[in-house]
Amino acid sequence: MSDRFHWLDVDRIAEELAGRFPDMDPGTVGFVHLRDMVRSLPGFVEDPAHPVNERILEAIQAGWAEEYHDMRGDDDDE
Repeated sequence: MSDRFHWLDVDRIAEELAGRFPDMDPGTVGFVHLRDMVRSLPGFVEDPAHPVNERILEAIQAGWAEEYHDMRGDDDDE
């Protein structure tokens, strides 16, 4: 796994957020805060060719939520 990643690395970002903030429910994080959290992750670099937008943030939040629930053993299928 490369040490560097950017906005299009949605799955990697979700994993990094889950590892760095294991007790934070992603559903409680607004997009502005989420954007700033991602920017603070070690190895994250902005790629001018792929700026962040709401769609990317939604995908990151959804992936992070999945990681969050998997770590807790939550069963969303019921």
